Amino acid sequence: MADIQQADEQVETAGGAAAGKRAGRRAAKLAREIRAFATTHGGSAEGQLAHIGRGRIRIALVGANGEWGTLVADDADTAKDAAAQAGLALQDDFDGDLAARVRTGRYEWSRMAGIQVGGPANA
Repeated sequence: MADIQQADEQVETAGGAAAGKRAGRRAAKLAREIRAFATTHGGSAEGQLAHIGRGRIRIALVGANGEWGTLVADDADTAKDAAAQAGLALQDDFDGDLAARVRTGRYEWSRMAGIQVGGPANA
């Protein structure tokens, strides 16, 4: 009986280690994407983390030039790890100073109007 319990513990440990490695690789990939975004959009970026459902986390990014984008992490720990690896300054909320720096263009305005008042199709 002790042998079965020990074997079960080894399988759980191996599964946890594999999941940890996957999460670490995903965090490293997200960190590279965050750094690339920052480099492309003025050399720096700030962000905000938000839960979007089923445990997933949106990483909203705002570059120094006002351009914005989003990434999605599988969980909060991966998102926080990626932000830390990338040196991303995180804000508590997406309002105030952070929201005021977001620069929207014609595309965003046409999409917003299109969704609300029957503009271009959502295709």
